Amino acid sequence: MPPARRLQGVRSSPVRDLLALTLRPEVISFAGGLPAPELFDVDGWADSFAKATDDRRNLQYGPTEGDPLLRTQLAARMTSRGVPTTESDVLVTTGSQQALTLVATTLLEPGDVVAVEEPTYLAALQCFQIAGARVVPVASDDHGMVPAALAEVLERDHPTLVYVVPTFANPTGRTQPPERRKEIVDLAASHNTWLVEDDPYGELRYEGAPVPPLVSYGDRVLYLGSLSKIGAPGLRLGWLRAPADLMPATVIAKQATDLHTSTIDQAAAAIYLSNTDLDAHVATLRAAYRERRDTMLRALPATVPAGTIWTTPEGGMFVWLRLPGNPDTADLLREALTHNVAFVPGAPFFATTPDHATFRMSFTTNPPDDITEGMRRLARTFDPTP
Repeated sequence: MPPARRLQGVRSSPVRDLLALTLRPEVISFAGGLPAPELFDVDGWADSFAKATDDRRNLQYGPTEGDPLLRTQLAARMTSRGVPTTESDVLVTTGSQQALTLVATTLLEPGDVVAVEEPTYLAALQCFQIAGARVVPVASDDHGMVPAALAEVLERDHPTLVYVVPTFANPTGRTQPPERRKEIVDLAASHNTWLVEDDPYGELRYEGAPVPPLVSYGDRVLYLGSLSKIGAPGLRLGWLRAPADLMPATVIAKQATDLHTSTIDQAAAAIYLSNTDLDAHVATLRAAYRERRDTMLRALPATVPAGTIWTTPEGGMFVWLRLPGNPDTADLLREALTHNVAFVPGAPFFATTPDHATFRMSFTTNPPDDITEGMRRLARTFDPTP
């Protein structure tokens, strides 16, 4: 039997497809947006899980909304970032990807329009395609989504949702300045359109002043948070901050999906947040990732062809590049793999017409020495002359 029609045309993620290849020990991968495993707080998490298993209730079914203590802690963390939040505003999800899926399930009918920054997070495109939505791109520049372009899409296409990663965006690494954030929030509100803010990287800032989240500028913003980048992605713990009138329907959607997120993981996370100075751990990540970002940026001029342009992110995980002319980076990836180095071709990040000369590289996974060696290998991909 063929798969359901909602899956037709939904492309597989090249990041997931590359994962098996890049797990080979000889490959230096700049492909996946993976945190550095050697920076995981293994001892802290091991202690937290040991304490969590002391209470057998943490091995039982739990409430769909999530562990009450964890919800309170996540709410407090958002409040400390200038977004007043209570436990009742928070739904714990199995990663922020599930939060996005629940938003799509709750708010989208087949044929509804979703506006996305171009280029954008490819798993978001998959999510909206499976929901049966029509995805419409909004032009971006060096400061993210362009408000004038959004205004045109709002007037012409009347989207139900506008999806954006405003801080250290995936894949570009760009960040919207405060004045643009307010303009985008106001535009969406004036058209009675929900704005979905995906913010997995916001705490990983390496330079410049922090920028308030979009949700601090208006009440029609659904905020997606995650412990994956500052804790550990294997936990699959995220959350949705949503208005009170939308939360009941979202909870029902989650009940139908998985009943609740892993009780033991939530309990361990609550213990971890109670016993650990997470801000101090994040400071350690920032210092390490800043060095890795700088190592990659310093190596780029000697690595890529003359005329290549790239972003210089203030934080996050990614550098976004465009080669001169019109090469296909999917072809170049095959050459790169022969040199045991990998990146992600840019085409899948585009909702409509792809730019095949683009690609994304992540600098967080590898230590500086490996980044230097990986860039040397990458240079051979672009100039195979011995």
